[in-house]
Amino acid sequence: MDATRLAAFCKQHRLPDSFRHVATDYYLPLAHWLLETRRRVPPIIGICGAQGTGKSTLARYLAKELNDVANWSVAVLSMDDFYLSRAERLDLSRSVHPLLATRGPPGTHDCEMMSNHLQRLSLLGDGESMALPRFDKARDNRAAPETWPRVNGPLDAIILEGWCLGVAPQASAELETPINALEARHDSDVRWRTYVNSRLRDDYADVFSQLDQLVFLQTPDMDSVLRWRSEQESKLIAGTSTLQPGIMSEPQLQAFVQHFERLSRVAIATLPSTADVTLLLDSSHQVREIRFSD
Repeated sequence: MDATRLAAFCKQHRLPDSFRHVATDYYLPLAHWLLETRRRVPPIIGICGAQGTGKSTLARYLAKELNDVANWSVAVLSMDDFYLSRAERLDLSRSVHPLLATRGPPGTHDCEMMSNHLQRLSLLGDGESMALPRFDKARDNRAAPETWPRVNGPLDAIILEGWCLGVAPQASAELETPINALEARHDSDVRWRTYVNSRLRDDYADVFSQLDQLVFLQTPDMDSVLRWRSEQESKLIAGTSTLQPGIMSEPQLQAFVQHFERLSRVAIATLPSTADVTLLLDSSHQVREIRFSD
């Protein structure tokens, strides 16, 4: 991406000037690596990282760079696009555990829908098009289907980003001790985290098995996750005139992030050894190193 197009990309996505350095030194080499290592058409490229690490920005950058450099047609999806509806999550909160009303953890996505979309996109032919689901976080519900963007086939790559992509389930014994106030107060019988873990082992593993390559954005600590997630929420607030139901205050956000803490810690501890590419971020939200697996 030349300087002019990079400047336009930063303006479009409200990115700081520091992003230009990250894009040139780290994201551009990653895009070229993806071009060189493609083994099938289209590959499904996973991007994993905790809340606020820049998964969506990286996915958009790669899609544009791959198109500009190699004329690749790239579909970009997020696991967030496949959240269960608010009504479905409320049903789960009544039948399984109250914490399942909160979107995000394994068990709150439609994995069958996600898997089917990946498969259908992989087979999309010349002259065929397909709508990509979108979830409206401000309304905490799936966006109206008529607003979903469409992509035309055939595709050269599919990018799926999500905070727990590629994360392995824990052993049952590891679930017993709560790691934060949310687990201690609201899941004392371990029922919620056992359900989340079982869904990760079964439904999500089927989705993860479709990934050809996994890129991991590694955060330094959970304090950084909370701060970056807060910055994301501020962008949502800036985009609306009133506080919508799906937009959270600071105390709500702190409680919300605790839903993700356990598996975020698992990802930080394990994915650098299993991901194909790891981008290491520092506490100031800057990429400082890129590591390619052997």
